[in-house]
This record gives sequence, C-alpha cells and structure tokens, in this order.
Amino acid sequence: MSKIRVYQLAKQLNVSSKELIERMKELSVEVGNHMSTIEDEDAKLLLELFTEGSTNNTEEKQNDEKNEAYPEPEATKSNEGPLKNEIDKNIKKSENKKNNSSSQEEPNPMEEKGEQVIQIEEKIIVKDFAEKIKKNPNEVIGKLIKIGVMASINQEIDFETAKTIADEFEIEIEKNMEIVEEATDFFIPMDKEEDLRSRPPVVTVMGHVDHGKTSLLDAIRETHVTEKEAGGITQHIGASEVVIDGNKIVLLDTPGHEAFTTMRARGAKVTDIAILVVAADDGVMPQTVEAINHAKAAGVPIIVAINKMDKEGANPDRVKQELSDHGVVIEEWGGDVISVPVSALKGTNIDTLLEMILLVAEIEELKANPNRSAIGTVIEAELDKGRGPVATVLVQNGTLKVGDSVVIGTTFGRIRAMVNDKGRRVKQATPSTAVEITGFSEVPEAGDQMIVVEDDKTAKEIANNRIDKVKEEQMKKSQRISLDALYSQVQQGTIKELNLIIKADVQGSVEAVKQSIEKLSTDKVVIKAIHGGVGAITESDVMLASASNAIIIGFNVRPTSSATALAKKEEVDVRSYRIIYNALEDIEAAIEGMLDPEYKEVELGKAEVRATFKVPNIGAIGGCYVIEGKILRNAKVRLVRDGIVIHDGVIGSLRRFKDDAKEVATGYECGIGIDNFNDLKEGDIIEAYQMQEIKR
Repeated sequence: MSKIRVYQLAKQLNVSSKELIERMKELSVEVGNHMSTIEDEDAKLLLELFTEGSTNNTEEKQNDEKNEAYPEPEATKSNEGPLKNEIDKNIKKSENKKNNSSSQEEPNPMEEKGEQVIQIEEKIIVKDFAEKIKKNPNEVIGKLIKIGVMASINQEIDFETAKTIADEFEIEIEKNMEIVEEATDFFIPMDKEEDLRSRPPVVTVMGHVDHGKTSLLDAIRETHVTEKEAGGITQHIGASEVVIDGNKIVLLDTPGHEAFTTMRARGAKVTDIAILVVAADDGVMPQTVEAINHAKAAGVPIIVAINKMDKEGANPDRVKQELSDHGVVIEEWGGDVISVPVSALKGTNIDTLLEMILLVAEIEELKANPNRSAIGTVIEAELDKGRGPVATVLVQNGTLKVGDSVVIGTTFGRIRAMVNDKGRRVKQATPSTAVEITGFSEVPEAGDQMIVVEDDKTAKEIANNRIDKVKEEQMKKSQRISLDALYSQVQQGTIKELNLIIKADVQGSVEAVKQSIEKLSTDKVVIKAIHGGVGAITESDVMLASASNAIIIGFNVRPTSSATALAKKEEVDVRSYRIIYNALEDIEAAIEGMLDPEYKEVELGKAEVRATFKVPNIGAIGGCYVIEGKILRNAKVRLVRDGIVIHDGVIGSLRRFKDDAKEVATGYECGIGIDNFNDLKEGDIIEAYQMQEIKR
C-alpha cells in the first residue's frame, strides 16, 4: 500500500475521519488533519485494527456499558489485532487511575455545606449580579475598578468579568445554558447530546464579480439535483438542495458577500461553510478580499474553488500565493484551507468540490435535534399580491410543520402552507431545509429568527412584547460608536477596541493609513483596522461596519448614494478626509476627549456631466443634468470620477441657458464651471455641498 490520506483511509474503513485521527493519536501516530498522509506501515496496522476487531466491537461496547469496573478476561482478547490490544490496555490503565484517584479524594466542601454553583447569563447588570452573589453593590463596583472596568450600578458586565469578580470573593459561578428571550419568559432549552442527529451543511458561495459564482452554482445544480421527477421546476426561494452519494448539501442562492454580511449583521449565523470562488486567470481582487474578511468575521471554514481552469492564462499557483498574502493558506502550502481547481463551464471537478464540502461538514460535526419545536432564520421575505406576506425560512433545529404557530421577529402567525425549492408543497421541513412559508401577519425582515411556540395566543403575546421593546429602544436610541462619543464611552469603560474600515483611492494609501492609525492605540483603546480596500465606500462596507461596530474612514473617496442612505439607517459613522493628518488628529483627539468644534458637511445635490464645452476667457464648462437635490451658485463642489475625488473647489459659474442662476433643481439641465479647473469629462459627478458648524 502506498501513502494514503486520512479521509480516504477512513472511507475504506467505514469510520469518520475524526474517529480515525483519535485512534491514531492514542497510538502516538501524529497527524495534522484529515488531509494528512499516512505511511504504509501505519495504514496496515489501522486496517488490522478495524478488520480483526470489528466482530467483537459491538459486544464489547455493550459489556462495557453494563459494568466498566469488571476487567475482561485475557482469554477473550486472543483474536484481536495488536493495535486494538494496545489501545484497550491504555484505556483500562487510565480508567483504573481515574477510579483510584477519585476514591482517594477529599469531600467537596461546597457539597458538605450544601452550596450551589450560581448561574448567571452571558451579560448581567451590576446590581443584579451583586444580589445573586449576596454582596453589596459598592463592593462589586470597587472590585471592578481594581481590574480596570468602570461600570455603574445599572450597567451591564459580561460573564468573563463577572467570573473574575466572583473569584475575588471566592464564589463559584457558571454560565446559564438556557437562551432566554428577554421580551417574555419564553426560553429555548439546550438539546441533550443523545437527541442530536447529523444534519446537512449550509453553504454560501462568495467571491469577486465575474469570477463565476453563479456559473458554479448552475453547474452544481445541473449535475446534482435533489429530485428529477416530472414537474420538478426549480423555484427561486433563496436556497437550493443538491445530493451527492446520498448526502444532502444546502446552497444559499445569495452568492456574494453583500448578502452574507447582511445576515451576519443581523446576527443570523446560518452558514456552515463558505465557498470562496477565485478565477484562475484573474487572481485575488478587492471583492475577494472583502469576502475573506466577511467569512473570517463570521467564523466559518473556507473552501477555495479556483475557477476557470479551462481558460488560457490560468495560474492557480499565483492565486494561492495571493490568498496567502491575505491570511488564507492552502493545505499544499502548509495551511489548513482546502482548495479545489474547477471549471464551472466544463463541469470539471464539481464532484470533488462537493466531496470536500461533505468532508469539512464531517469534521465540523454539524448536528441538530429533529424531534423538537423548530427554530430557523428568514433568508428572504416579500409581500406577494396573491398570497400576502411570504418568507423563505431555513430550518436550523427541530422540525417545522404546517399548522405550527410561529413568531418571526415582531410578526407572528400560523403556517398555512410550505413550498420546497422544487415548487412542491410539503407538510414538514427538517433541519437544514429551506422552505417558503405563508400565514403570518406582516412581512418579516431577512435575518429574523423564527421560533415555533405553543399556540397562536402565545405567539401574539411574544410579538406584541417585542414591538413594545422596539419602541422603548427607539425612544432611548442607544448610540452607535462614533468619534464624537468615543471619549465618554472610553471613560465609562464600555469601549476597549475601536474598529476601523479604511477605503482609499490607491492601495498604497490604504496600507500607509492602516499603519499610522493603528499606532495611535493606547492602554484604554486598541485601534484595529478590520478591513481596507480601494475604491468608493459601498453598501458592503457599511454592513461590515454595522456588524463589527466600526467607523469608516475614507481618503479621497466618497460613499455611493445607496451607501450614504444605508449608513444613516444603520447609524454608522462615515468620515471622509483628503489629508491623513486630519484623520489622525481627529481619532487622537476623540480618545483624549479634546475634539474641537467642527463643521459638518451638508450635501446639497449632484449633477452629472453629459457634455463639455470650451468658452474663451472662461475655460471648460460642463453641460450637466441635476440628478439629486439642487445645485447652489455659492456652494462648494467636489468632482468625482469613478468613485475617486479628482478635485475639490467652488462653483465659478452656474447658468440655465444663457442666464445666470442662483440654483438649479433636480431634473433640470444647466452649465457649471468650476474655478481653476478645466479637466471636465463626460460621466463625471459634481457634488455640491455646504459646511455647517456643529455646536458641541
């Protein structure tokens, strides 16, 4: 037998890769992971173990469960393989040692006194924590100050901080394992290990534009559809299922990092594995880097699909090198990320990619309890003219059935009908199954959690309580992090890390800005650039900032209109600069609480240059069409070309036909001249703005 990989040998032995790796470690045979190779001698020993010992394994397991304390007679071991005997000896030695040590232990003083370990939630208010451990709140606050946490009696502390304080008082606490819905007394109990069953993996495909994400999904669907019955027309419900070797894989039909980040921003961690598609002839691009950052932020394993291997100029080694520069190291290069060369156009290695998905899913040990009330997450939702509110839900735990009463965010209802990805009506949906459901009061938001409750009355009560809570939060309007509020939050001890997203006009500026800003970190605030990129500030940047509670810093670039609107909605602080020192001064002053009164930029309108004219003694004039707001004669203007700021100045002339104009509104044409600037081109965007003073 030549060298063989761990997962291939595990398949031959009909055991999981994890079990095989554990057995090898017991024999002091060290392997890195499921892709490691095994020497011929070790492979033969493992084959001997699993073949000779298989006939006795079931009986031995039953006997061990009945009474582990009674040793097995030596005569019964004569027919077992040498590897198995060695393992059993080690196991029995460790058990005897454990039994002997436990019999010699002193009685637990906590048990003698009848004291119980105190359970607290992931986060707890200082006052409530003091009551639970039966201490004066002032004592607790004093201990908090000693460890550098400035929290008042009504502020929250996390479990790790509470554990540190409890240790100071020599009190034992543990985290409550029940997920409590704050809006009501409704709670979701944790599943017992014996109730869990394996579930299919949920996969999201990400990558740069035109690298073949959609083509890859189409190729997978064409070769591995779940059902091939007549009338099985694929429905666009936001997800689809494929089957390989009898194993189901769920593919989210929202390829691209925008959808992935949106779901993460709302706290919906529905993805188990991220497929990063990179074109072999193009390499790592800006959106590839964004996709890597989003996958890492969500904490999911990555499989790289190097696509377009059929094209001339395909260079997979260059792709691997560029990926390693961004922290994604392929296995052949000593890392732990699987890569598969594929061709979506010709269907090459599609089966291998799916096999790797199943392999990673096996290592991840994805499990759920199908015999309980369902919990899921909304992938897409819309208002259908004929059916009313419709939502695509991915069931994550339990089994969803027609007739179940559900709560989804602040909406509720009873499920009237369920449709699968083939357009067929189904009566139930098990874990890792996506279905389109109808029967609730309003359209829920993508990312909302779905919970099955006892009856319609309970569902309505929970939804109403959540609505009341949302109203309260809107009145309180809890503030997101911003440079203006940073100092006060630092003093209160609520901010320990300042996350930044940096966008610039050239890559060199991004790196320079990152290094300069991160040097401003202090003992109270660690400044960390979680993402950097070239080009305009996009919706994806805003969603990443929202998810990570970050501030966006732009250098010589501007946010798109949709990004500006989204930033306002998500309350994300977006700052634009033309000089690096201004940004450094703002961040440093924010930390030290020395922000001077500033001027706020108020955007007035935008005009698109559709023609250019040369006027003697005046210069270049842009024939423009006002696409947003209005252009004022005395306004400052910024010329933006392909998302990059080319010039910042003032309007020299503003005319309607031959007459001077004070302002031109949306939908009207005009001629605009910019002082001391003649490099106008068709397609340029002229942004008009004013500076308004902000009172501190």
